[in-house]
Amino acid sequence: MNKSYNLTPSKSVFLFLLFAFFSTISFAGGLIISPVKPAEPFIEAAFPDATTIGVKSEVVKEGDLPMWTIKKDDDVIGYAFETDDIALIPAYSGEPVNSLVSMDTAGKIISVHVLEHHEPILLIGIPEQKLHDFTDQYAGFMSTDLVKIGGQKAGGSIHIDGLSGATVTVMVVNLGIMRSAKEVAKHLGIIEVLEEDVQPIASIKQDVFQPADWTKLTGDGSIRRLLLKNSQVEDSFTGTDGELTKPLSAEEANESFIDLYYTQLNIPTIGRNLIGDSEYEWLQSQLKEGEHALALMGNGFSFKGSGYVRGGIFDRIQIHQGDNVFSFRDLDQYRVNDIYAEGAPHFTEMSIFIIRDHHLFDPGSEWEIELLVRRQTGPLDSIFSSFKTQYLPIEAYLSRPIVEVKEDLTDLPMWQQIWIEKQLPVTILIISMILIIIVIFLQDWLVTFPRFLHTFRRAFLIYTVLFVGWYSLGQVSVVNVLTFMKALMSDFHWQTFLLDPIIFCLWVFIAVTILLWGRGIFCGWLCPFGALQELVGELAVKLKIPQYVVPFAIHERLWAVKYLILLALFGMSLESLQTAEVYAEVEPFKTVFLLNFDRDWPFILYASALILVSVFSRKVYCRYVCPLGAAIAIPSGVRLFDWLKRRKECGEPCQLCAVECEIGAIEKNGEINLRECHHCLDCQVTYHNENKCPPLILKQKKLKRQKLKATPAEPIRIVE
Repeated sequence: MNKSYNLTPSKSVFLFLLFAFFSTISFAGGLIISPVKPAEPFIEAAFPDATTIGVKSEVVKEGDLPMWTIKKDDDVIGYAFETDDIALIPAYSGEPVNSLVSMDTAGKIISVHVLEHHEPILLIGIPEQKLHDFTDQYAGFMSTDLVKIGGQKAGGSIHIDGLSGATVTVMVVNLGIMRSAKEVAKHLGIIEVLEEDVQPIASIKQDVFQPADWTKLTGDGSIRRLLLKNSQVEDSFTGTDGELTKPLSAEEANESFIDLYYTQLNIPTIGRNLIGDSEYEWLQSQLKEGEHALALMGNGFSFKGSGYVRGGIFDRIQIHQGDNVFSFRDLDQYRVNDIYAEGAPHFTEMSIFIIRDHHLFDPGSEWEIELLVRRQTGPLDSIFSSFKTQYLPIEAYLSRPIVEVKEDLTDLPMWQQIWIEKQLPVTILIISMILIIIVIFLQDWLVTFPRFLHTFRRAFLIYTVLFVGWYSLGQVSVVNVLTFMKALMSDFHWQTFLLDPIIFCLWVFIAVTILLWGRGIFCGWLCPFGALQELVGELAVKLKIPQYVVPFAIHERLWAVKYLILLALFGMSLESLQTAEVYAEVEPFKTVFLLNFDRDWPFILYASALILVSVFSRKVYCRYVCPLGAAIAIPSGVRLFDWLKRRKECGEPCQLCAVECEIGAIEKNGEINLRECHHCLDCQVTYHNENKCPPLILKQKKLKRQKLKATPAEPIRIVE
């Protein structure tokens, strides 16, 4: 057993205050939450002649696409729908902007009103009236129109004024409105869907590869270029508020503003030559079916933009393919460390961007990259110009299937489609859960093989961190608990919780194991952050780093902290679930697993500090801070079984298990506090070890003495 040191009360209090300080870092910044507006008044205003809106006394959404059907007597005069129900597109905050769209039977938009949003700049920096002024522009547009925000005018599109200071946000709003309107119009038969419009998506030939240098790749169009000079950018702002007061000199005007190269990276001839075989194989492993990767390499003006710094959307680049327009989020981007193609120039900025499958990107159709150049005209006001450049697919890299008959999943509910798509990781997760149950059932036998059990447990913790945490993003959160409680108190729908199969399976497992054995099975085996802390702690022990133990008197009082945090979050959720979600950042899970530490420095510092402290004291976050642990510990008192064995000597006089318990879940009287126990089974290994457990050792000695006393003395024989 490694040498350990008891912390003095003053040092323990200091350690706790240090954690409290780091916990507050993630709460920095005051938040204002936009109240959710009811839809009915806006529908009534849009259709003043309506006699029926669904069911007048209780609005009911009808049909395959959620919408209200508006009638005048027996005649349908229009429809209303929410963009969140049809085109769920995240904005800067990571949450969508939910707009109500009212549309007549010809597909003409009557009005648009934002019902809910969580955009910081719209909450604290820009008057709400400006947002209403922006959405008022949609009145009179047809669902078939191609509407663009600002930028340079192009044939066939309608350009409307943006919202200074929130350009990317209103681009997301625009995309949600027009995409939803078009989907509803198609669904209702207002827009005719032609057979030629439904083309199978091309696939990339992974068996086609040719060595190529930079000159060849740029020469045959595999890599494309956008070169802008300062004069071109300045010309685009001429006559606007963004025009420079001092004209550029001839030398400045001729200088390069941006030299941007772009390509589709998951094509073998392009990707392997650019980033090398090993990096290409890694990239392919990151791509799910239907996902693609672009590479952007540039000098001069940064294509990443300010949205990247804030951890949201990359607000300087957009991809256009037909009517499909989308941007990238921070989770879509990876850095490129080096370019291997011979003859490639030096770049100051290189990134890979993942096109997610829900964008329905077709590598066999031409697409455009749009560069947005913003110029500030006031503290919050800005104006921007955009520049587009095309990418044409190269047939040699593509496979264009003749129309294949595929299983049509579009008629299935969304949650069923997602479960079908994720059936492999779900299957692996369920198998691992069954494996844990088997271990618990066989624990009395397995603990007699301590070396095997410890090796198995260590391997399982590595699986939990890598597969459950980083690959499957299966880190459950106290936010799930708050959402579930909120749903129970309002309008509960199972479909909401079935949309994430991994999280749903984990919560089913938690519910079952809590009922049978208590909290410890999940916290000790399937919690990615708990597993990460434990592995770090074990590594520290291997490296012989001194381990510090908080005195039990302080330790058992610190248990209460996580319950107080849970109570505070629950109280906030009753008033505003969005506020509670913000303060739930006391959990480092999002930073570590969902965003891979790609966040602002306070979040990274906080999460790193929690992991670092695990080097010196086991699972400090789990023991004292974790509100999720508190939430699932509360119902542990109703468990059906108590399979962790104890003896009457445990606690009095034997304290061996209490001393060895790395999370301090064993009381001084020898009882195991199952609200704190993580079911690591170390105490059960000791319990069954005849060479380690003091009561067993004493029992063996006593039996030997009794045998010696019971053995009769043998008669002495005299041999002549």
